[in-house]
Amino acid sequence: MSTQPPLLEVDELSVTFGTDDGTVRAVDGVSLAVEQGEILCVVGESGSGKSVMTSSLIGLTRAANARFSGRAVFDGVELIGASERQLERIRGAEIAVIPQDPMTALDPVQRIGDQIAEQIRAHNRVSKREAFETTVALMERVGIPQARTRARAFVHQFSGGMRQRIMIAMALSCDPRLIIADEPTTALDVTIQAQILHELAALCRQTGAALILVTHDFGVVAELADRVAVMYGGRIIEQASVTELFGDPQHPYTWGLLGSVPRVDRPRSARLPTIGGAPPSLVRPPTGCHFKPRCPHRFEPCDDVPPLVSRLPGQPNHRDRCWLDVEEKRRLRLVDGDIRLVGAAT
Repeated sequence: MSTQPPLLEVDELSVTFGTDDGTVRAVDGVSLAVEQGEILCVVGESGSGKSVMTSSLIGLTRAANARFSGRAVFDGVELIGASERQLERIRGAEIAVIPQDPMTALDPVQRIGDQIAEQIRAHNRVSKREAFETTVALMERVGIPQARTRARAFVHQFSGGMRQRIMIAMALSCDPRLIIADEPTTALDVTIQAQILHELAALCRQTGAALILVTHDFGVVAELADRVAVMYGGRIIEQASVTELFGDPQHPYTWGLLGSVPRVDRPRSARLPTIGGAPPSLVRPPTGCHFKPRCPHRFEPCDDVPPLVSRLPGQPNHRDRCWLDVEEKRRLRLVDGDIRLVGAAT
């Protein structure tokens, strides 16, 4: 285990938004750490707080109705309390973002090469020619053919997969130490998804950059992640290495997510299983465990908020928020070798 401090350390981060319906507690006491060169996947249903949490790290959720508490320290710099000027120096140069939709992230009236070069010149003292040559090299690096010619094209002249490659090239343009990718392949077909994600992971390994990947896809998690954070109702409810999470998941919500993934090595079921119920309202969340209303294993202690702690002997970094005893979890979870589905459709 490294003796160096984490590249990013988040401690009890909370983000709330005031609305006409009440206060939305979008992120509720999230703590995590990311090491240099590590790939952390953040998973959970829509509305669980994944995107708000990652966007808040670089100041993209700051608004008049937003309130923040907790800390997020990146390489010794406190991000939550940083000024806009400080964040402008960090965004793009030290921490890069790959958004979900490249079509809305790219300027339709500016040439692609000019957009990447602008990012380079914003953080480096180089000439236009040097920035353009770096742009061409970056486009070649992410697999765009005839990069010198294509750099002079506009966004509508690229396919969805090529646009996402451009966003990866832009993210890598200043050699960032951390990349945040928020569901970067949602709009792409599965073949292109696989290509993009493998290229992104390979580039991170080559450059030594850490990656926070927000995703719904457990196949992606299994293939790429070093560690996994499962979010629900604005909280991290389980956090572990990818091997520990798939081998011995500890939270009933995680069981449901894993059980809802179609299996090609099992007989096809008549109906795809689902987690029963709906995600909680973040304006009026349940008391205690947020998953309590949907959990068939709830009992009296669930009225109190369970801490995110390690309950497994010898696995101090596998932590979860569930009051159930470890052996009881394993008994409930396993039925004939299969993960029991939480609130499975009947």
